[in-house]
Amino acid sequence: MGYFVTVEPGVKVFIEDINPKGNKTILFIHGWPLNHNQFEYQFNFLPKLGYRCIGMDWRGYGNSDKPFDGYGFDRLADDIRVVIETLQLKNITLAGHSTGGAISIRYMARYKGYGVSKLVLIDAASPTSVPKEFTDKIIEETNNDRPKMLQSQTENFFFQYLSEPKSEWFFLMGLQAANWSTSAIMVTLRDENVYNDLGHIHVPTLIIHGIHDKIVPFTQAQETNKLINNSQLVPFQYSGHCPFLEERDRFNQLLATFV
Repeated sequence: MGYFVTVEPGVKVFIEDINPKGNKTILFIHGWPLNHNQFEYQFNFLPKLGYRCIGMDWRGYGNSDKPFDGYGFDRLADDIRVVIETLQLKNITLAGHSTGGAISIRYMARYKGYGVSKLVLIDAASPTSVPKEFTDKIIEETNNDRPKMLQSQTENFFFQYLSEPKSEWFFLMGLQAANWSTSAIMVTLRDENVYNDLGHIHVPTLIIHGIHDKIVPFTQAQETNKLINNSQLVPFQYSGHCPFLEERDRFNQLLATFV
């Protein structure tokens, strides 16, 4: 079922709650510039095993409200806190992809992992900032020809062949975001990072990372692994930035076992 949670006055975020009676809960935090639908092939599988899967669209993305500001890691982590509190979630697994991984890391440090007993980082944008030449180029392209920018980024996300309809599906998810939120996240990735947050994570952490990732190189996953105590890094040999799609079956089994 889908519903909205008010995270601050005038700003509501969209929640997709699949199998609310499930015995273990996974809260999925999507990546830039996508929304909760990127986890479609987890949502159709994990609930069959008895899991409750919650997908949340960040502010500015998907079906959520699109305020002009509030796109720093602190505010995005605050939004997760409000959702966890409002839904009264306890002992959940928090699973974040790409920038969603960085937001999840900030959440764990800022709120001492409130409500979370396990963490999954999927090709997370960690631990350092994203190079200025990359972010500034994306910002400029977003402001001039956002559809073209999204098309080229979709191609960068994958190592394996992507059918044209699936590529189009990915592209359309990106178009659902607002222009201003799309570039605001790039400013955050350029100007902020989660390096100092990693030492504050004290729950079992699974790091999944495609070895062919062109967006967040695999070496960054190795660095993140070193900085989080009690973390385990699992390389995905046939994936770029999206192992949850590129090696879906292996990803789903690994996630189910870890949770």
